[in-house]
Amino acid sequence: MARLNDEVQALLEEYADLLTITGGDAFRVRSYEKAARAIGGYGGDLAGMDAKALQSIPGVGKSIAEKIEEYRTSGSFAALEALRAKIPAGVREMTGVPGLGPKKALALYRDLKISTVAQLRAAAEAGRLHDLPGFGGRTEENILHGLDLLTQAATRADLGTATAVAEGIVAALTKVPGCLRCTWAGSLRRMRETVGDVDILAAAEESGPLMDAFLALTTVAEVIAHGPTKTSIRTSKGLQVDLRVVEPDAWGAALVYFTGSKAHNIKLRTMAVRAGLKLSEYGLFDADSGEKIVSRTEEEVYAALGLPWIPPTLREDRGEVEAALAGELPVLVSERELRGDLHTHTDLTDGVASLEEMLATARARGYFYYAVTDHAPDLVMQRMTDEKMLAQREKLRGLAGQYGRMRLLHGTELNIGPDGDVDWPAEFLVGFDVCVASVHSHFGADRAAQTRRLIRACENPHVHIIGHPSARRIGRRAPIDVDWDVVFAACARTGTAMEINSSPERMDLGDELVRRARAAGVRFSIDSDAHSTVQLDRPRYGVGTAQRAWLGPEDVINTWTWQRLRRFLTKPELH
Repeated sequence: MARLNDEVQALLEEYADLLTITGGDAFRVRSYEKAARAIGGYGGDLAGMDAKALQSIPGVGKSIAEKIEEYRTSGSFAALEALRAKIPAGVREMTGVPGLGPKKALALYRDLKISTVAQLRAAAEAGRLHDLPGFGGRTEENILHGLDLLTQAATRADLGTATAVAEGIVAALTKVPGCLRCTWAGSLRRMRETVGDVDILAAAEESGPLMDAFLALTTVAEVIAHGPTKTSIRTSKGLQVDLRVVEPDAWGAALVYFTGSKAHNIKLRTMAVRAGLKLSEYGLFDADSGEKIVSRTEEEVYAALGLPWIPPTLREDRGEVEAALAGELPVLVSERELRGDLHTHTDLTDGVASLEEMLATARARGYFYYAVTDHAPDLVMQRMTDEKMLAQREKLRGLAGQYGRMRLLHGTELNIGPDGDVDWPAEFLVGFDVCVASVHSHFGADRAAQTRRLIRACENPHVHIIGHPSARRIGRRAPIDVDWDVVFAACARTGTAMEINSSPERMDLGDELVRRARAAGVRFSIDSDAHSTVQLDRPRYGVGTAQRAWLGPEDVINTWTWQRLRRFLTKPELH
């Protein structure tokens, strides 16, 4: 159920890309990119705003507001259609290939007459690209890898996209008369970082009204299958959604069945068989008599198998059943235990909300502390200076006490250079309350180089958290090549936390690496990396990753009290 904001953001981003491809003014391109980010991060709904109100959004002037108005009435705007007519659709699609971008896509079209993604793959496989100006020696390899990422991304949705779709559908179906229960299940309930399709489960005596309401949703673009117990549709964004309606008495068994991974469910069914039982989506039955034993709640189903209830995020057959049998299931960290956010941005760099707006939203979340960590100067396009950063610090100090109990922390997101250096010298870094250090460049360096740069960053006494450690963007950029076990050992040795970046396009570190890092003694910070007020609710995704990695609150530094966190942020000098 896409917001109008998201639709407009996508169109303005496309317009900016087309301006770049056709040689448009760089300042104008940046203006549209900035407006797109501002609209995507705007907390209000564009649907209820006139042209004048639209211009109150940062970066949205009269011309952009008029284009938004035109889109609302016609479904597009003339300037966009004019640029679309100049460039083949396949070339526009090529700009989405990770590592390619608008300028290189145009060069391929101009010099080699490549106008489709299929032609691009063929040319890369034939070795026809590396001699073009601006295309390096590993061009074919990188583009083929990018095409593989693009293919994977086309078949799966990130957590943010899938959750928004699921929430909208569940909210709509819950209002249907006769709907007794409704939620999502499947890999989305297990909080996997990407989702192939969305499973919605509802309980009702009569399925017809729910199925009719489901098919009537505006997000439905295609009906794949329609029946009394299951209906499948495809949304306008290409995401498949399956709705299953069960009898109220079967709710618990169905939720167990449609939530667990295939391997988890096989293990449960094997346990049932050994106990002379049969487990299905309809209930747990005596194998001989067919008598139903339990089915109404998940807790009853697990208890009848001799198990405590297992949290959905653990149901992957990665030791959770064995731990449950031994009474050793972990107490998992929860979102309500987060006391603060240690990685956020404002409009001083690439955020779209003011310092005050971000602080007010953070206070409303009930935080005890909150760090502003705008980008440091080596990320040149952010145009940070010492003077700007010190002025922000002074402003933040002046706001202390105006946001209730919430302690205001002044920090920065540093850039880890190719040799592990960071932007500022020690005498400047010492003035920050918290420093996040992240890789933003040189993604193609080899494993030894990437490992060295992260270790050196860990060893910097002013670096407290390694931000989005693998630097991946799901479906857009592969993770950097690192000897993670060596880096995790360095983190544990130096008292440096690893971030679980909660941006759905990052989800970095992923759950399997988090679990390895925890085994090495690493602590973690679950952060939003928010660039707008609406993005401050992202930590729920990071908490899902943390739970999948079996983390408890003790493992996560921003569940700690301020006094304990402050001691952690005082790293010892290494000798």
